[in-house]
Amino acid sequence: MHKRILFAGTAAAALLAGCQATKPTTKAAAPSVETLGTTEVPASEFAYVYRKNNSSAPEFGTKASVQEYLDLYTNFKLKVLEAEQRGLDTTQAFKRELEGYRQQLAQPYLTEKSVTDKLVREAYDRMSKEVNASHILVRITPDASPKDTLAAYQKITALRQRVTGGEDFAKVARETSEDPSAAENGGKLGYFTAMQMVYPFESVAYSTPAGQVSQPVRTRFGYHIIKVNDVRSAQGEIKVAHIMVRTTPGMPAADSVTTKKKVDELYSRLTRQGAAWDKLVSQFSEDAGSAANGGELPPFGTGRMIPSFEEAAFKLQKPGDISRPVQTPYGWHIIKLIEKQPVPSFEAMEPTLKSKVAKDSRSELNKAAFLKRVRTENQFTETAAAKDYAFAKTDTALVGGRFQYTAPPAPAKAAKTTTDNSTLFTIGGKPYLVKDFLTYAQQNQRPRPGAEPRFVAQQLYDQYVEQSLVEFEKANLENKYEDYRMLVKEYRDGILLFQLMDEKVWSKAIEDTVGLQKFFADNQANYRWEPRVQATVISAASPELLAKAQQLQKAGRYQLTTGLPAPVAFRTGSAEAPGNALTALAEQLLADASLSLRAVGHIKKGETPALARRRAEAVVAALRAEGVPASRLSSGANTKPSAAQATFELMTTNPAALEGMMNTQNPLAVQVQQRSFQKGDSKAVDQFLNSAPGTYTTQQDGRYYAIIVDKQLPAGPKTLAEARGQATSDYQNYLEKQWIGQLREKYPVKINQPEVDKLVTK
Repeated sequence: MHKRILFAGTAAAALLAGCQATKPTTKAAAPSVETLGTTEVPASEFAYVYRKNNSSAPEFGTKASVQEYLDLYTNFKLKVLEAEQRGLDTTQAFKRELEGYRQQLAQPYLTEKSVTDKLVREAYDRMSKEVNASHILVRITPDASPKDTLAAYQKITALRQRVTGGEDFAKVARETSEDPSAAENGGKLGYFTAMQMVYPFESVAYSTPAGQVSQPVRTRFGYHIIKVNDVRSAQGEIKVAHIMVRTTPGMPAADSVTTKKKVDELYSRLTRQGAAWDKLVSQFSEDAGSAANGGELPPFGTGRMIPSFEEAAFKLQKPGDISRPVQTPYGWHIIKLIEKQPVPSFEAMEPTLKSKVAKDSRSELNKAAFLKRVRTENQFTETAAAKDYAFAKTDTALVGGRFQYTAPPAPAKAAKTTTDNSTLFTIGGKPYLVKDFLTYAQQNQRPRPGAEPRFVAQQLYDQYVEQSLVEFEKANLENKYEDYRMLVKEYRDGILLFQLMDEKVWSKAIEDTVGLQKFFADNQANYRWEPRVQATVISAASPELLAKAQQLQKAGRYQLTTGLPAPVAFRTGSAEAPGNALTALAEQLLADASLSLRAVGHIKKGETPALARRRAEAVVAALRAEGVPASRLSSGANTKPSAAQATFELMTTNPAALEGMMNTQNPLAVQVQQRSFQKGDSKAVDQFLNSAPGTYTTQQDGRYYAIIVDKQLPAGPKTLAEARGQATSDYQNYLEKQWIGQLREKYPVKINQPEVDKLVTK
């Protein structure tokens, strides 16, 4: 029967069933599925978690399935009950962790799903079109005063009258737009699609016919008027590679001409002489980020690249087509088309669009709908007199960010007139007082020069109402949504269980070395080796690679190409080794007995050839003085003048280095293993478990193998070191079983079988 696990090992992954164990009671308000000591476990909770965690299993609803899950669930609840009895649910660390999870879990319930779904579908539908637009911007901050807002609106309206009255839009944009780029581009934004502009701007652009100018639209940047120049079908995404020859602003004219000649020559080689693309990229492209990958760039769509580059790329029709050289601010490019990708299906894009919508400015619509629902559901009511009273308490100090407030004590009885203790508004019948808002205003104020005190107070009031509505809804989520309530309880019990399991089982099994050794000795029969072979296994992607790897393997030593020590510099004319520079190298050699080193001495111009060998010998002597065996050191000389230094060659007997030598182009070309193998460890080796020492070849699952059998290893017991992982896991299971037995004695389990049987449907 399929096992259902109640605890995954971390609080965050707690796919636990369960809910908070209730405190001991003498009478249950609802039927219980079982009683643990004096604590009753509600039948409804067990039914919920059984269905949640087992409903897709073929045996769901059978008597055996229900009983098996009840056993697991009982053990789980016993552990949680013990954690509660020890007060682990009262610690500050526990409360902080649970509150963090509670906040995360609440987020999906603080949105309007229907609004989100509508915005996601709208965004996808818009992605079928691309809009080419220009704009003029009059800047205004989101929280600008009514006076400043009106002035900005009047200014943008006057500009609209100019461009709709016949003036050139680009000319007016250059002269008046407060978008810094307008001075150069005349307000032109090029083509864009959904999710690339702030939502209000996008919506107006998509609803304005081509050739017309929109009414003013406000975004967080200010007021805009938008002229739609063109609308076309979406081009989708494109994947290209490029060769780039860099230019820099203001470079000498002669250098600019040379650069252009270079890129023209590259284009000629590609199109007329048939030169290999990858070869020219690796040799000549000056884009370091893509040159090593054939010049390939990540896929991109409209509006994500420099316009000139994007335009040239999208004009290419067939994979393999190459553009003429195109110039951007970064230099000259030759572009090769790899593939064009149409807009994906809605189903493929939906998860990504949901994530983007949640972060996009259109999420404000979702937020507004959510707040409206919470207001309505909880009968939000506002007291106008109290609001006027609160606003009257604020003055120019609030505008300057210097407002001070001290809340008075609550009166013995309700006052007949409005005071600081009067109700400002209510949510679900809960009163929010004037003094609470004034305290919030003091804590959240900031300077707003030029604003009216009442305007600033209104903005803070709106923020306070919004925060209060959200917090009220959060506080009531567990009463409104069973899934949320149960999920919070799952996490709550998971945190408790993690703490206690770590103490009683996981850490104990690792730290209790004496107990582990005794358990291992008592169960030695469970930890034995089957007959094995000590072997080296070489796996290759082709017979040719296998043959080459075998040839290198026979030598037994492999030259390292990465991680080499830095050269050691010598003074001119000197062969005295700088010892402090060799200490770290000596430590590396002493730490890895598979390494051997060859020091190569070099000379610079004017030094005698003999000095090169003396420098290498001085390095070897210094390493021997540090304790490195002479058998692992050698020296050589390079008498061609270069620099006064010694360089190093490292060799190793570690077969992993053979992989490194063979896998420079393909990381899976060759794999090497050198260890003991028993039946089941390797299909390739299983064929030769009874074979005499020697080399055997075979083919398995499309790979080519050489198995070098060194010796046969008879069956026999494992040492604790060899079986530690499995033995520790078994010891943890043993400790847990013992602990559960103790808990069942401490909290006797009584099953209410009629309630259990209600879940049996097969």
